[in-house]
Order: sequence, then structure tokens, then C-alpha cells
Amino acid sequence: MKNVTAIILGGGRGTRLFPLTLERSKPAVGFAGKYRLIDIPISNCINSGLKKVFVLTQFLSASMHRHIMQTYAFDTFTDGFVDILAAEQTPDRDAWFQGTSDAVRATMNHTMYYDSDEIVILGGDHLYRMDYSELVRHHRKTGADITLGVYPVVRDEASRMGLLKADDQGEVVEFVEKPTDEDVINSFKAPTRLFADHGITVEGDKYLASMGIYVFKPSVLRELLADENKTDFGKEVIPDSIAEKKVVAYPFAGYWRDIGTIGAFFESNLELVRTDPEFNLYQGGWPFYTRTRSLPPSSIINSEINNSLVSEGSYVVGATISNSVLGIRSRVGEGSVLKDVIMQGNDFYDGEQSLSDEEQNKGPLLGVGKNCHIERCIIDKNVHIGDNVTIKARPEVDDYEGERRWIRDGITVIPKGTVIASGTEL
Repeated sequence: MKNVTAIILGGGRGTRLFPLTLERSKPAVGFAGKYRLIDIPISNCINSGLKKVFVLTQFLSASMHRHIMQTYAFDTFTDGFVDILAAEQTPDRDAWFQGTSDAVRATMNHTMYYDSDEIVILGGDHLYRMDYSELVRHHRKTGADITLGVYPVVRDEASRMGLLKADDQGEVVEFVEKPTDEDVINSFKAPTRLFADHGITVEGDKYLASMGIYVFKPSVLRELLADENKTDFGKEVIPDSIAEKKVVAYPFAGYWRDIGTIGAFFESNLELVRTDPEFNLYQGGWPFYTRTRSLPPSSIINSEINNSLVSEGSYVVGATISNSVLGIRSRVGEGSVLKDVIMQGNDFYDGEQSLSDEEQNKGPLLGVGKNCHIERCIIDKNVHIGDNVTIKARPEVDDYEGERRWIRDGITVIPKGTVIASGTEL
């Protein structure tokens, strides 16, 4: 894998994840209390032996830049790096990235600087554990020009994915991006034999979806990106290449989730607190890396906590917490009840910021105050919630946007930095 280059697309706006992406790009959103979504593909690269990693960024990228620089520093004895490539103006180009393939095209003078046998292109906002070395070996074994990571999805998810057809040898014969026509979707049912040949059992009607994971021969990638009118891999580059290039499917049936919506993000986090979660953070030999912080152990005093994750540096006193995830430096006051809550935590403790006396005395402390009752809610970072605050579950509301809260997919989201006064009921 030393001669393989990885490119991670980390510049998405993430509009379906608003308001979590109002101040950060989608791959920079926090996950499981202490990670960011970008940690998933970078960690998979490192564990797979891919040590030349480029992350392409564009929208609201400062937070992710800072995280990557503080986390992924290789020593001088390691032949590798994680390099950030932001959208830039050049004498020949002054536009933003227009799509996934356009982002790769615009940065090829950097990513192609090193001789590579293969180029692996990855999304920055999916949740999964994959050994990319097996993907690359499959690419080499089949003699493919392009290899696509594919996953069987149920009917309800099919219209949100790029769907493809493959023959019994796994060669892709047709590809369509996010189809809406029912007849078209029905024609893309996954062939069970393709998965059976890889020792994978597929039950019921499933559809063969692209995971947004690609392996290219470098010469093929250069050739396909020569046409500047093709700006997106799923919409143009992959469908147009099938007739002329050997495009092969690599079936994957481990845990994989597209967490691009508030509902999917919420459920994926809460799945982690189950007794035997399908996505196991505690699996040895394949760690997910993130920024190392010198935080104290969490302090939990006179509290009842069931089926929850509590990240380091948290302080919980006299609270009842169930089926929830508490991020770093979370604070929950006495008498408060949290059920089905994701707290993203805080970037600092009270008193660590340089504030005027007026600002310091302006409102409640960071975290959740006393005697609060909060259900089915995502609390973004650095939120101040006073005492006796009630945030009710609103499963009947699909879409709402207010000053202090949003509701998406029936889940209340408190945006980053929001201040909620004592006694408020939402």
C-alpha cells in the first residue's frame, strides 16, 4: 500500500445536517462524543496502510483544518502524511470546486505529485470500518480501470444513493445517480450471486448502491478528468466511463451508514449505547483516531446513568441520564433528566475564555443546569442551558426553524453556542 494515494472529499456543505453544519463542514461534525466524522476515513486509511492522504476542503473548513493539524502528525521516520488541500485560485482557475470530480481535477498537481499505482477516493461523511488494502487488491486482481465500493441497501434508502447493475463477474454495466422513478429503482435490485461469491449473504430485496468509494488507475483518472464539463463522479464520470473502461464492483457487507441527515445522524449515535452495537468502537486492532486532549476523568456523582456514553472531562451531579451520548467537557446539573439526548460537549470550560465581566454574568453556565428535562434532542457544542428548562420530544414535527432550536426529522436540535434562559419550555 506504500504506492497508493488516498484522497478524501471533505468539502461538502451538508445542508441536510443543518443546523449542525451552520458553522462547520459536514465531515467536521462531532460523533460519539469525542470524534469527528473525518476521523473515520482517515483512521481507515492509517489502519489499512495508506499513509499518503490528502483531504480536500472548501466550505467552512477552519474547524476541520485545526482538528486535522492537531491530530494527524506523523513522525520523521514515517513515510506518510495527512495533507489539507483547500480550494485555491490559480492563474488558470478562480472558481470554487463545482463537484466531487472537479475538486479532484483542481488539485491534481498536488495529489499526482507522488507516483502512485492506484488512487483511492473516499467520502468524508460515512460511518464504517473498511480495510482499503482488500479493496485495492480486488482492483488489482480483476484488472479494473475503476473499482467501486458497493453496499446492499433497502428500498427506502435506494433513491438517495447512486445505484448500479453488475454482471456475475462483478463488472458494472449500468449506473444511475439518485433515481426517483419507481420502475428505474426496481430494475437495480442487487444480484445475490455477486455477494455470495464474496461469502456475503443478502436477505430480501436489496439494491446495489455506490458507497462513494472509488479506486482508479492514475492514468485513467487523468483521462476521465480531462473533460472539465464533468464535475461529479456519481452524476457524470462513473456513468460515462462504463462503456469505455472496465468498471468493477467490490461488494461490502460490514456496517456502513450514510449519516447525511439529522435522523440518520441521531440514530447512528444512539445505536452506540446498545448492549451489542453493530458498529463497535471497542473492537481491538482497528482504532479510530482523534485529537488527544489532556482532560481529567469524568466525574459522576449521585447520578443514575443507563445505556449511555460519557466522554472525558465531563461533570455530572445528581442527574438521571438514559440512552444518551455526552461529549467532552459536558456538564449536567442536579435533578436534571436526559433521555435520548446527544450532547456534543464543549470546546472549553467556563472561565477559560477571555470575556468581560458583563459577558461572564450574562446567563447560565455551559452545559445543562439543574432540574431540566430534555428528551429526543441534539445539543450542539458550547450551549448554555439554565435551570428548570424543558425540551420536549417532538416526533410529530418534521421541519421547524426557530431562534433557539430547529426540528429536523422529529428531533430537536439546539444550535452551537445557543443560550437558553432558566425556566424556558421548548
